[in-house]
Amino acid sequence: MIDGDDGLEFPRRGWAMLTVALAITMAVLDGAIANVALPTIARDLHANPSASIWVVNAYQLAVTVSLLPLASLGEIHGYQRVYRAGLALFTLASLDCALSHSLLGLTVARIVQGFGAAGIMSVNAALIRFITPRAQLGRAIGLNAMVVAIASAVGPTVAALILSLGSWPWLFAINVPIGVVAFAIAWSSLPRTPAAGRRFDALSALLSAATFGLLIAAIDGAGHASGAVRVLVMLTASLLCGVVLVRRQLSRPAPLLPVDLLRIPIFALSIATSIASFAAQMLAFVALPFYLENSLGRDPVQTGLLLTPWPAALAIVAPLAGRLSDRWPPSILGGAGLLILACGLLLVTTLPVHPSDLSLVWRFALCGVGFGLFQTPNNRTLIRSAPRARTGGASGMLGTARLLGQTGGTALVAAIFAAAPHHGSMVAVAVAAGFALLGAALSLIRLGTQAGREALAE
Repeated sequence: MIDGDDGLEFPRRGWAMLTVALAITMAVLDGAIANVALPTIARDLHANPSASIWVVNAYQLAVTVSLLPLASLGEIHGYQRVYRAGLALFTLASLDCALSHSLLGLTVARIVQGFGAAGIMSVNAALIRFITPRAQLGRAIGLNAMVVAIASAVGPTVAALILSLGSWPWLFAINVPIGVVAFAIAWSSLPRTPAAGRRFDALSALLSAATFGLLIAAIDGAGHASGAVRVLVMLTASLLCGVVLVRRQLSRPAPLLPVDLLRIPIFALSIATSIASFAAQMLAFVALPFYLENSLGRDPVQTGLLLTPWPAALAIVAPLAGRLSDRWPPSILGGAGLLILACGLLLVTTLPVHPSDLSLVWRFALCGVGFGLFQTPNNRTLIRSAPRARTGGASGMLGTARLLGQTGGTALVAAIFAAAPHHGSMVAVAVAAGFALLGAALSLIRLGTQAGREALAE
């Protein structure tokens, strides 16, 4: 039996949103927290430091290659089923990570954990559309955007706190009780969503995994100065797989790679805006700690505290932006938010040689305000511009856009540091401002689409 067409009733709606928030927090956090522990993990497992990087890369690649296939499975079999399976797999793999005694064992467990995280991320936004009444969708997506953004921003701080109290296996073990609680809540609270009457396209899933997996690997390799031939081979292979994938999808009514949704101008522009904005955010997040510690001489604890106003401001603004996006055109809100983000980043580049803590804090807070004002309206537009039956494809593309932007931003920082070792941090922040301005332009262009004009008329 399918649940109601306009969201769940209280208190079930509150419990469903709680399990969604708990699971997405764990999935996003685990994409970042392992970075801090890599030196410790390599030492404890007697592994080469360069080989230990796969503890991070294995998770990210597993998430990236499986997001769209799992979103498609959600449309076919029900979003709640994919979500529960992903949450269960993520929790069990977290326990396996905590009990690992070798780098190979930990890496394999991280791959499995990444597949579980993709099960959560791929249908996260789709579930929210069925949990929440239409009139309150903006504020619900705002709360979810706040959780995702804060989890992304505070990952290193959380990792440092856990490591100050215990050993690295606790980074993963802490997920187990939270995962069990989230699964218990999910079992009884999540809505039963419609199941599409079609078969899973396994070949398209493999082509999608190859396309995005090779693309991410090539971007990462370019950023870390891997061999030019190797990067070119991966890019070429990614392009070829992508061409075959797109040609295969064009004739399908509900394609795994949502080319049908990408034909909707406001959806395509929202995806491009999301990629540009997350590239801007990641450029700043990776570059600013180097600036604070290497250029200003702050220690890691001070660096974490000085950067805290960014996620704190985001946490305050994102829910407010969700409420506003139910009343105001998301294109204007998103464009204004990215303009504020660009201003904040440009103001960072104008800092004096010895800035005060206050001058740093208010600039970082301004950046958080801008990103918080942007993200919720953009995500709302992405989800609402897709037909209800294709919410899974929209949800999968939302996660894919975020990962592409973050990966591209990280790779760009590495390339900038290699080209400008003495002023790389500020160059990266300036490039981040450029991406924010690009995102603002793309967001405002949406007003020219039919959907954008209708939103403005409302």
